[in-house]
Amino acid sequence: MRTRSFLTVLLWSSVFYVVHMTPSQKRTNKHSHSERITGLSENDGKTLHRTKRGWMWNQFFLLEEYTGPDTQYVGKLHTDQDKGDGNLKYILTGDGAGSLFIIDENTGDIHAAKKLDREEKSLYVLRAKAIDRKTGRQVEPESEFIIKIHDINDNEPKFTKDMYTATIPEMSGVGTSVIQVTATDADDANYGNSAKVVYSILQGQPYFSVDPETGIIKTALPDMSRENREQYQVVIQAKDMGGQMGGLSGTTTVNITLTDVNDNPPRFPQSSYQFSSPESAPPGTALGRIKANDPDVGENAEIEYSISNGDGSDMFDIITDKDTQEGIITVKKHLDFENKVLYTLRVEASNTHPDPRFLQLGPFKDTALVKISVEDIDEPPVFSRPWYLIEVDEDVKEGSIIGQVVAQDPDIAKNAIKYSVDRHTDLDRIFNIYSGNGSLFLSKPLDREETPWHNITVIATEINNPKQSSQIPVFIRILDINDHAPEFANYYETFVCENAKAGQLIQTVSAIDKDQPPRGHKFFFELVPEFAVHPNFSVVDNKDNTAGIMTRRNGYSRSKTSTYLLPIIIFDNDYPIQSSTGTLTIRVCACDSRGNMQSCSAEALLLPAGLSTGALVAILLCIVILLILVVLFAALKRQRKKEPLIISKDDVRDNIVTYNDEGGGEEDTQAFDIGTLRNPEAREESKLRRDVIPETIFQIRRTAPLWENIDVQDFLHRRLKENDSDPAAPPYDSLATYAYEGNDSIANSLSSLESLTTEGNQDYDYLSDWGPRFKKLADMYGGEDSDRD
Repeated sequence: MRTRSFLTVLLWSSVFYVVHMTPSQKRTNKHSHSERITGLSENDGKTLHRTKRGWMWNQFFLLEEYTGPDTQYVGKLHTDQDKGDGNLKYILTGDGAGSLFIIDENTGDIHAAKKLDREEKSLYVLRAKAIDRKTGRQVEPESEFIIKIHDINDNEPKFTKDMYTATIPEMSGVGTSVIQVTATDADDANYGNSAKVVYSILQGQPYFSVDPETGIIKTALPDMSRENREQYQVVIQAKDMGGQMGGLSGTTTVNITLTDVNDNPPRFPQSSYQFSSPESAPPGTALGRIKANDPDVGENAEIEYSISNGDGSDMFDIITDKDTQEGIITVKKHLDFENKVLYTLRVEASNTHPDPRFLQLGPFKDTALVKISVEDIDEPPVFSRPWYLIEVDEDVKEGSIIGQVVAQDPDIAKNAIKYSVDRHTDLDRIFNIYSGNGSLFLSKPLDREETPWHNITVIATEINNPKQSSQIPVFIRILDINDHAPEFANYYETFVCENAKAGQLIQTVSAIDKDQPPRGHKFFFELVPEFAVHPNFSVVDNKDNTAGIMTRRNGYSRSKTSTYLLPIIIFDNDYPIQSSTGTLTIRVCACDSRGNMQSCSAEALLLPAGLSTGALVAILLCIVILLILVVLFAALKRQRKKEPLIISKDDVRDNIVTYNDEGGGEEDTQAFDIGTLRNPEAREESKLRRDVIPETIFQIRRTAPLWENIDVQDFLHRRLKENDSDPAAPPYDSLATYAYEGNDSIANSLSSLESLTTEGNQDYDYLSDWGPRFKKLADMYGGEDSDRD
């Protein structure tokens, strides 16, 4: 309920009085805010006067949220200078002047034009002044005053959050703090009880309570269990006016969750479990799962499974699945139905994170009995060892037994077994095995130096059930036998200087042996018996598997002996002793004073001075190159003489061979020697090639007697036959032309130039009667359309 009050504006009136001023006198008034000094100039001879201000203001008070029909009256401005004649004008400036606060400029009355809210603005500072309407001058100095807004209870308490969320461990004691809620009131806390807030609980009892002054929520019941109820919703009210009737209030919701603690042990849902496993299950095979229930959550529900006792603790194992908190029973060792068919295990489940506060509730673990039965299956044969190692001498005879593998059927039936060698591991078929008893024997000779180890695989298979088989690796080591003689380690290029001295070391030799004796190699060097006392060189055994070649005289001559052959015997110390003879070639060379080789060739002594072997080789190369150039030049010149007239390889048309000799026409009988046409016995040497440029254009022709009775047609046929059988003729057809047709020819002239002078078309059908040789001409000139074609 809002109350309305009016405050009387207190106006101070000041009485004007005159104070005479002297240099030694001064008057003050503690109530005066400002002074106005008026006076005349000294020339007027009048005394100065000081006038005291005629008004003074105190602060005004105004209620907020005014809802009356009229504007709320604030106060009145008035000065002693106002005579009531309307000459003065009151002006109001400052916070809200003209909008919130309006003034009557004639009377000075101030009113609030709008409803005010203290929570928005609680203090307004304004300034007032009075002006003479006629002169426009201020009759009083500007004065400042304050309007304060008095608060009313118009705002309810508001919580800082619309909804709160809190957690608290389960099983907490009474009075355990959960969360603190806070509400604020926008009203003036210094004026009345409008902003005094009191907290209370509307929903959530009897589980929780709230402190009325601080807003702290606390537990009200002991041992609240999360497993029974996890979520709680509490409604808190905040009320102003100290919680009295008529105060405004606000509410908020607090969601409280009980967090888990490890207050529950794991429990198996049943006391025993039954599983089975085939005896062939390999280690690590999962047989089944068991699970103990724990109502807790998170790490409080983590369980660790273990086998506490039982006759199968060595054969089986149990692991924990961290995702499902289940225990997985697995095979730890190979099972054997023939040995044991039933195992019993005692499995224990315990919490991994027990809470010491609840240990008094009992042990946080549980046990269950697990029985596992083994099932019989047909198993493959089992070898007596996981692998076999056999050592055999490399000189063992073929067909000898080198070892044996043993396997048996583990089943009760004890089926018979046959053995075989996996040929993928013995491609050379060096070894074989007796299928009945597994004895390995040799099929081919061995060579340790070639292959010191052989790794084969033996397969054992049940005869009654070939699908049941197993494999075993067999490692065969070949033992060394001293069957190789030692030999020189390298090929030695040994030389001796012509100026060598006796006792000089010219070469150190060493030996190698493919055998590997157990005590290591030991070699001995000596000259062959025939050269035991060699006049030129000696062998000194260094006792470290090396030997030195020493000179036995001073000076050697290349001209007499350029090369010495020194046979050396090398022995080993193994049984049986092996030896070999190696021949060392020693060349005699020319050396400088330091013993560095310069030349070892004996032929170099026979060359003349100033001409070395390199120079001789260079001279021979030059001679060979000159000969090759001469041969190439001659071949090119010969090929150029036989250059064909027809250059283009693509031109396969009929070609006319021409010569650079212009004739004188049909009447010129001197341009061409027709002796050839008249002489059927013309010599072949005078025949010219038609496809090669003649070497000489004009040749001396021999005349022959003219035979009038010669048949030109037979001559032409003869020439055509010669051209067809000539291997030097080109592969295309050539038309040979002759400048004379002969006497009394029935064909007359075949010239195409003469045919132009005739008035009518000539008949060439007779060309078809001349045979296949003239078929081309008959096709060209025969018929009515030949000219147009």
